[in-house]
Amino acid sequence: MTEIKEDNVCQPREPLSASRFRRNWAKLRRNKAALVGAVLILMYVLSALLAPVLFTGNPSAPNLINSLETPTLKNPLGTDELGRSILGRIIYGSRISLLIAVGVVSVGIVLGIPLGLVSGYYGGKIDFSIQRVTDTLLAFPGFLLALALVAVLGVGFKNTVISIGISMVPMYIRLVRGCVLSVREEDYVEAARAVGTRDVIILIRHILPNVMVPITVQTSLSMGMAILFAAGLGFLGIGVQPPTPEWGTMLGSARSYLFHAPHVATFPGIAIFLAVLSFNLLGDGLRDALDPRFKI
Repeated sequence: MTEIKEDNVCQPREPLSASRFRRNWAKLRRNKAALVGAVLILMYVLSALLAPVLFTGNPSAPNLINSLETPTLKNPLGTDELGRSILGRIIYGSRISLLIAVGVVSVGIVLGIPLGLVSGYYGGKIDFSIQRVTDTLLAFPGFLLALALVAVLGVGFKNTVISIGISMVPMYIRLVRGCVLSVREEDYVEAARAVGTRDVIILIRHILPNVMVPITVQTSLSMGMAILFAAGLGFLGIGVQPPTPEWGTMLGSARSYLFHAPHVATFPGIAIFLAVLSFNLLGDGLRDALDPRFKI
């Protein structure tokens, strides 16, 4: 599973300012791979937002007369086994995949950040208890954990988001805890304690801002991983269910036609590949741009 190293980005930082933003933006612009990733992500977002404009009609409506057509001017990517436009289903599938990615990351952030903050700041028995649960979750590969949770919760969009989101929580807990351990002994945190500032205020005002950079980087990487996990569950038939146009479900349905109609599986596979690649490229670029020790 893709994960950033805490010691790469968990360093006390100067306050956010316009000059710092300009420096980070300049470094990001010089990273061509990150720009390519950002452009691809923008294309996916626009296709999701403008899906009814880019493809008129119902992408789930079957038309058996045109089943398994090769790419033509009318259907640039061909049709599937039910005669549905593959291009239209990929366009609408971007909505599903991006919604899953956003939902998964939201679950990881909402659960992982508070637990990581509390674990790293208080230590002791609280830290021990949280980390043992985290160790238990990390004992399972992320996809297998999501697979097991789907088997318990059931198939469907909501359960797919919850299952993959829970599998992402341990990464955020470990990442945030590592950052908190390196920040909580700083002089400004000690000064805040000395004047009687409440722990909640210290965590939110003094510690959390120093955790946001690695969280931002991890979020980009997790978005790509969430799309890949969702596609894997859909491919196995236990993720988002047909006729909803989801890329992994499209791949799963295309297995039987792989040799005499390879386009049915090729184009959804390319869509998944480019989506995951784009988020990984952007995440690497953000890490390089936001870490002052990286010189581009």
